[in-house]
Formats: sequence, C-alpha cells, structure tokens
Amino acid sequence: MRSDVKHFKCEIDGAIARISLDRPDRKNPLTFDSYAELRDWFRELHYDDDVKAVVFLPNGGNFSSGGDVHDIIGPLTKMNMKELLRFTRMTGDLVKAMINCGKPIIAAVEGICAGAGAIIAMASDMRIATPDTKVAFLFNRVGLAGCDMGACAILPRIIGQGRANELLYLGRSMSADEGLQWGFFNRVTESAELDANAMEIAGRIASGPAFANSMTKTMLNQEWSMSLDQAIEAEAQAQAICMQGKDFKRAYDAFVAKDKPVFEGD
Repeated sequence: MRSDVKHFKCEIDGAIARISLDRPDRKNPLTFDSYAELRDWFRELHYDDDVKAVVFLPNGGNFSSGGDVHDIIGPLTKMNMKELLRFTRMTGDLVKAMINCGKPIIAAVEGICAGAGAIIAMASDMRIATPDTKVAFLFNRVGLAGCDMGACAILPRIIGQGRANELLYLGRSMSADEGLQWGFFNRVTESAELDANAMEIAGRIASGPAFANSMTKTMLNQEWSMSLDQAIEAEAQAQAICMQGKDFKRAYDAFVAKDKPVFEGD
C-alpha cells in the first residue's frame, strides 16, 4: 500500500497504516484534493493484503475542522447544480471507500472534530477520544441539511435516532463524555496516551485473522439493509467461507497444543 501521498500524511507501520490530515495550522481542514486522494487511497486499500488495520490520527492537537472555508465552501457557492452534485457524490464516495476497504479503521480523535471531520470519525469502525474532544455535525449552521455523506443513515445506528436528531438539527457539539455515554466513542483517554491506545487496538486487530475481520466488516455493513432471516443466512454463508480458511485450522491446532494461534490472514 502506497504511503507516498501528497494531500495527507501516511505511514505504514508493519501491518498498520497511520494516516492524518496535514494542515495543523488550520485545524486540518479538508480540501478538494485531500477528499479525492483519501477516497482513492481507501479504494486501493481494499486490494492490499499487507495492511490489516488503519489508525486515523489527529495532527497538532486537532482531528479535523471539516471542509475548508476558503478552499471548498467559497468555491461551492459559485458552482452550478451539476458541479455541486459531482462534489457531494465525491465526498460520499470517501465514506463508501472507508466502509468497503475491508480493513477496520480506528479514529483517534482529539480537539476539533467537525463537519466532514466528524463524518470521517463516524465512518470509522471504532473511535477513541481525549477529554477535550468536541464533535460537531455542524452542517445546518452553514445553511445545509444534516444529511451529509451518510450522516442520517449511519449516526442514528451508532447513538440512536433521538440523539442523532439533536446533533443534526442543532449542529451543537458533542463532548467526549457525551460521546462515550452515547456509544459514539469506545473509550476516552488522556491526550498523551491517545496514539498508544489507538495503536494497541490496531495491533490486536492486525494480529488477528485478517480475512475473517474483513468478512466481519463486510457483514456489519451489508446487514443494515437485510431482514433478520436474510442476515442469518448471509452470516451462515460467510462463516462457512471462513471455516475453509487456514486461520481456522491454525486456531484449532494451537488450541489442541495449548498454544496461542499465529494468524496469517488466509
């Protein structure tokens, strides 16, 4: 998986990819270029067997302030409908790429996490925060609907319909404590420990059965639109596929030998 990106930071650390936005002086806003490059990077990640987990980190004490006011918001006010729809589909494609990349994503959230930055955290599989973290889906505060990049579909599934309504209608910020109580954050940790905590989770995932973890992520996504009967049948098929993998046999052999299994991802 390539780390020679231009519009965000990327480091491949063994089986873990560490990425972050790279404009700390402005609280890491997104631009047209960073949106597109992140989308393309996550699309390519689906076909990479070496990277097994992704950590999306803050930079300079903040996660992301969302779309850049000067580089994105200003130009959008001058676009026609066709151009606007091209942009909104492109931003939605970033979320689709994250969901379909086949690798669990851990968002390590610190400081400001707003707008599209909040969407990136939402689209991740797990989220860790620091006590000072503020998350805001502030689209209505700039005259837009809360239905941006899948927020009306995904956010209620994480924190519940009523709480999602409150954040999307009011555009107010959600504190780290609220996010933890509501299930948005998996844990809250001190800033000095954020990176280590995120890497610890990613390391545990990376040492697990990669193909099976990818299957879990796929089913978590696809079962949103299934009936219970369809979901149970889909899981039966998915699990049968995993049982044909070598990692399943490795786990059995290790158990019999009273040893810890070493998974190889196949």
